[in-house]
Amino acid sequence: MTMKQITPPAIRARKGGEPIVCLTSYTAQTTKLIDAHVDLILVGDSLAMTIYGMTSTVGVTVEMMIAHGRAVARSARHGCVVVDLPFGSYEESPAQAFRTASLVMAETGCASVKLEGGAEMAETIRFLTSRGVPVMAHIGLTPQSVNALGGYGVRGRGAAEAASILADAVAVSNAGAFSVVIEKTTESLARAITNRIESPTIGIGASAACDGQILVIDDVIGLFTEFRPKFVKRYAEVAGTIGEAIQAYAADVRARRFPAAEHCFEDKK
Repeated sequence: MTMKQITPPAIRARKGGEPIVCLTSYTAQTTKLIDAHVDLILVGDSLAMTIYGMTSTVGVTVEMMIAHGRAVARSARHGCVVVDLPFGSYEESPAQAFRTASLVMAETGCASVKLEGGAEMAETIRFLTSRGVPVMAHIGLTPQSVNALGGYGVRGRGAAEAASILADAVAVSNAGAFSVVIEKTTESLARAITNRIESPTIGIGASAACDGQILVIDDVIGLFTEFRPKFVKRYAEVAGTIGEAIQAYAADVRARRFPAAEHCFEDKK
């Protein structure tokens, strides 16, 4: 059965309806495994840590996002593919953002781009959406601004900060964002935003009050052992399975437990 690929307008139409299932992916094979089960696939700049071993997302380049975005978009048949715009590639001006977004979309075949920032990015979001670029917004904890924020702590605990983030949500939604990621805020703030704006909200560490949820695939399957976000439920412990498999392989190599070459490559008669 052929599945119809989900579009940004279809995601936007899910506001207040069935929860939207989202995951990150950075490779073709992972995309093939998750595609039938999710509504949206984000090629996140979290690949800085998951793929490249960086300590933050700040060092990600447009070229990295295009390379991984292309692999994911080629493999997705169902989920709406969104690619992150990396730090420094869109903040200067709406025109810079359009140049980057149009390049990323043309080179990857993705359906949309995601950018971080609230009210200060509303003009850019409006500029992009009016020129045919669907935009997923990202507010609350914005990892590209971690140096300015002073860390990865929960946002919106104080009344002033909560009001500012709510204003950010209204601004990006009114500017045309088809969905809004809310990262690591209090549940009360996530609920207030979800009830206030027309765009569906996608939570990550922002409670079940949102219209959907997104997690990093590596966290969901337990590929990391060094770091475990408190808000993540692990559905597998793949790291342990991989370790066991490699140990068994190494033991076979050392014991020379492999099929003889003549049995593997016999000529067909």
